[in-house]
Amino acid sequence: MSRSFYKPALLLIALVLLGAVGLIQKDLNRRRADPAIGFTRVAPLENAPPVLAFTTVALGGFRGLIANALWIRAGELQDEGKYFEMMQLADWITKLEPHFVQVWNVQAWNMAYNISIKFNDPADRWRWVRAGIELLRDQGIRYNPGEPLLYRELAWFFHHKMGQNLDDGHLFFKTAWAHEMQAALGGDRPNYDELLRPQTDAARQRVEMLRTRYKLDPAFMKAADDLYGPLEWRLPETHSIYWATVGLAKVKNKELLALRRAVYQSLHLAVLRGRIVLLPTNGFVITGPDLGKAALANDGYEKMIAEEKEKPEAIKNAHRGYLKELVYLLYTHNRRIEAGRYLQQVREKYPDSIPPGQSLDEYALARLSGNLTSLNRDKTILMVEGLVRQYYTNLALDEDERAEGLDAMARQLWSYYTERIGNQGPRLGLPGTLPEMKEAILQELLGPQTPYGPITLGRLLTKLGRPVPTNSPPASTKP
Repeated sequence: MSRSFYKPALLLIALVLLGAVGLIQKDLNRRRADPAIGFTRVAPLENAPPVLAFTTVALGGFRGLIANALWIRAGELQDEGKYFEMMQLADWITKLEPHFVQVWNVQAWNMAYNISIKFNDPADRWRWVRAGIELLRDQGIRYNPGEPLLYRELAWFFHHKMGQNLDDGHLFFKTAWAHEMQAALGGDRPNYDELLRPQTDAARQRVEMLRTRYKLDPAFMKAADDLYGPLEWRLPETHSIYWATVGLAKVKNKELLALRRAVYQSLHLAVLRGRIVLLPTNGFVITGPDLGKAALANDGYEKMIAEEKEKPEAIKNAHRGYLKELVYLLYTHNRRIEAGRYLQQVREKYPDSIPPGQSLDEYALARLSGNLTSLNRDKTILMVEGLVRQYYTNLALDEDERAEGLDAMARQLWSYYTERIGNQGPRLGLPGTLPEMKEAILQELLGPQTPYGPITLGRLLTKLGRPVPTNSPPASTKP
């Protein structure tokens, strides 16, 4: 081609290509903006920090390519255990692609689980656990309010990392959170009249703190309390229930089983350990079982089963396990009528779960021997407390032989668990000693709300070698 035609030909080709681009540009822009196609998100985020708003607009579709390259490198650092280095890359990725849900989950998990355990001081660990929770709660959910995995992960952090005893610092986490919540609520329980209709500056400040610092909506709090409460808002399992409930309300047309599982698992935990016995200024929070929530937790299971249309069997299996455990726990707390009622419910709903003709006593004894291989700290405390209560009750009823057996069972259970955990006492050990627990329970039973009448109370005190009051006891219908 002669030089006289070369440049005009190139110009003509460029004009043709430019015209073709112009024809398809409008359609490409439409497809980019369509979330169903998801080429990229061209709309700026609402209320986003300037740097995040800039990157999501200025880089356009290229930010996805950059985020993918960074994600590959972050995966390599994860495999190498270089979590601190990975944190910076993950922060960049969330700024480039704030809707990349997996990055939020992985980054928060590394903070709460992988990085926190690199520190020996529980206070240092707690700062990283909090950072993981805040990342999901304050940022991840803010930019992805319809993603169920973020709500599920946040609920899991409260239920598992804070609520369980797998971390050496779990008592520090629980105690720090309980003090924070008590200060934020202005007491042991939320005052919903005040929170929903604040009339004073103090009430308005309290509502502002709950909304801005903890992202708690008083209306959602009350809804969760009405469904599953009264809940103990100073304990982490309540916040697991809260965030799962919020997720169920806001997530549409997506997999919800994980959120429902968070609700019933935390309700189950609330029965085992949903009552604050003591929240000292110095020292760790002491919790105890809250069997008064047994029916509420059962209703929660029933509600989740009714709502789950795709995989109800998963919840039914968990419900069956809860009912079987509840029968035994009520039995050990001398609540035989309730235990018998739930045993009948197991037989009716899950007939293959219990051998035909097995009595309540036979079931409880079989359950005790089966539980010995899977005891944890919370269950051991709950079971020993129940055995001690039955011991005192049987003493008061003049059933000395049964009382001695229950006392021996409590000692054996305490010794078994203590020997089983070995040198892990600081993390998994039982609070105080068995005599101290027995004395605390006795003082409760002798208090103003004593379940005993004057005759049985006098008999119990006599058998324990305690002085019997000489003044006439108040009139009572109890024996």
